[in-house]
Amino acid sequence: MTFNILLQAEAAGESDFSFIILLGGMFLIMYFFMIRPQMKRQKEAKTFRDEISKGDKVVTIGGVHGKVISVSDLTVMLELESGKVRVDKTAVSPTGNADEQDIQQKNA
Repeated sequence: MTFNILLQAEAAGESDFSFIILLGGMFLIMYFFMIRPQMKRQKEAKTFRDEISKGDKVVTIGGVHGKVISVSDLTVMLELESGKVRVDKTAVSPTGNADEQDIQQKNA
């Protein structure tokens, strides 16, 4: 009878251990599918902002396309169709493809 009580107590301890392993596995899955990719995107965005230089074509958060004409520590001066605009560095991203005007100029 005492032996049966010991076996029952041991079985309960094993289920606690397997629950901890399950939680650890769920955390690892969450880390590799959610946290790590987000950290990678943040690192790429920071690298882009640090490497912005004169002549780069960028798009602001608001969707404004422009060409970089000057860069300071925190801001970027953009040349637009009708003038210049100063924006924060965190508000620009690289353009993925060429502007329509560039394509038209190459074809002309």
